[in-house]
Amino acid sequence: MVILHGWQGSGPDHWQSWLAGRLAGTHEVRYPALPDPDHPRLDDWLSAVDSAMTGLPADGFDVVCHSVAVPLWLHRADRGAGPAPARVLLVAPPSPRWPEPELATFLPPPLDVDAVRRAAGGTILVCGDDDPYCPEGAAAAYGLPLRLPTTVIPGGGHLNVDSGYGPWPAVERWCSRPNLAFPL
Repeated sequence: MVILHGWQGSGPDHWQSWLAGRLAGTHEVRYPALPDPDHPRLDDWLSAVDSAMTGLPADGFDVVCHSVAVPLWLHRADRGAGPAPARVLLVAPPSPRWPEPELATFLPPPLDVDAVRRAAGGTILVCGDDDPYCPEGAAAAYGLPLRLPTTVIPGGGHLNVDSGYGPWPAVERWCSRPNLAFPL
């Protein structure tokens, strides 16, 4: 399991930190602190992801991305870097047109359906219907152009601590059951 945080990281109360702790006893969990999270650079983060994925089995691990880690993953997919995980969960990406200058190297991300399909055995998107960081809606901005199975959570916001997502049992169930569609 590789867990990739977004811009400014994920603090100890974030669902990603909670998930890493919950899965540590039953999974190999890699939760890298991506470099300079307040001022991320795409190439530096891609290198860190490559390092985090070194030595993982070719067909038996999953990747969970939150926020800016979603366009990070899409850039990695576009570059054709390996190894390819069995599954990828993309959670609450920012608008491809988000104006934050700190994210300029990440946005807009490549939206290449074939690259995403080659990059993993399966990829799904989970987003809130009212994410302030993706006002046009991630289902429209990412799910439709990438033809991804998408779960939209009413009132989910950015699916972070501020939106009430510290512990998130649904994502833990998805990680623990390889054939499970994303449950609400």
